[in-house]
Amino acid sequence: MTDTTLQVPQGAFTLSRLPQRRRELLRAWDAADEYLLEALAEQLLLHDGVRILIVNDAFGALAVALAHYRPQSLSDSWLCHAATRLNLQANGIAAEAVTLLDTLTPPDTSQGAPDLVLIKVPKTLALLEDELCRLLPLLSAQSRVIVAGMQKGLPSSVWPLLERLCGPTTTALARKKAKLIFAEPLRAGEAPASPYPVCYPLEGTGFRICNHANVFSRDSLDIGTRFFLQHLPAPLDDNDVVDLGCGNGVVGLVAAARNPRARLHFVDESFMALASARENFHHNLGDGRDATFQVGDALSGFAAHSADVVLCNPPFHQGNVVGDQIAQRMFRQAHQVLRSGGELWVIGNRHLGYHQGLKRLFGNAELIASNAKFVILRAVLQ
Repeated sequence: MTDTTLQVPQGAFTLSRLPQRRRELLRAWDAADEYLLEALAEQLLLHDGVRILIVNDAFGALAVALAHYRPQSLSDSWLCHAATRLNLQANGIAAEAVTLLDTLTPPDTSQGAPDLVLIKVPKTLALLEDELCRLLPLLSAQSRVIVAGMQKGLPSSVWPLLERLCGPTTTALARKKAKLIFAEPLRAGEAPASPYPVCYPLEGTGFRICNHANVFSRDSLDIGTRFFLQHLPAPLDDNDVVDLGCGNGVVGLVAAARNPRARLHFVDESFMALASARENFHHNLGDGRDATFQVGDALSGFAAHSADVVLCNPPFHQGNVVGDQIAQRMFRQAHQVLRSGGELWVIGNRHLGYHQGLKRLFGNAELIASNAKFVILRAVLQ
């Protein structure tokens, strides 16, 4: 049985992950969450009126444990927000005890700068860099920055990044393979220039693509997407086409450009990805071309039988956890959302074996194209 009770000095809390799985094998927190909460208690940093900003809290463990102090919690993940709401409710804590913010929305500092900035190191260090550039102007010299992570997820480049942007760092001894880094915000109140968004010309088109920090392959077109663009379905006429897990929206953008009558729908669980997709679509096709943009848990916000084509380049990890559970969930949702005769087009690494799951679900899976690394599959809803 997976442990669902986090026990820390702040109390015992029941926590679960999202998306929920029938036989969940992973906890909704890690040892770095425990270490950080223990350190706050040991160093007597918590008191009524303390202003806390939490950054990159995966499933709300920190927000729930510190809800008494009414923290702000900033994340690029819609699932993080949804999990935090779920876990607040499960522990009988009012939703308004925690203010949830997306990464592109600045925290409220009307009552003063945060006293404590608690940062979980994200998988993408570019996101951490961008977050620090956005947050440092809002801090004061009295703000304390504490960065937490598991040793396996802490590349050596974390330390020079923190020292370049914040100031000197000290590292606490590891506990249960977790580490805490204390950074002195000597440059608090300053506005360091962020290198993001990153822009590049899209090869073979007149388009210019700009990506926020947490977008996959933000510096250039990745080889999987390049292969997918060579084999997109056509013509799409006046179909409803969904770019599922859209990232920067390149797939949907090219599909829209090739099919002027198609109605495009972009969805991703990353706020930065969806913002990038929206900006790229309108910048390159103009405001006269309509599309919808929805942040959320894959297709959970779409009505049944509302789409004709779903284009999907699914992720094969959630944070640092590798697996096909997210992809398989996307396929099941596409099965529900497609109209009769509708098509799901998927690109994936050859070794992932997506065709097996598609055949079980749709009863068919046609190989459209393949190369040494990728396969493109089409499944039709009968």
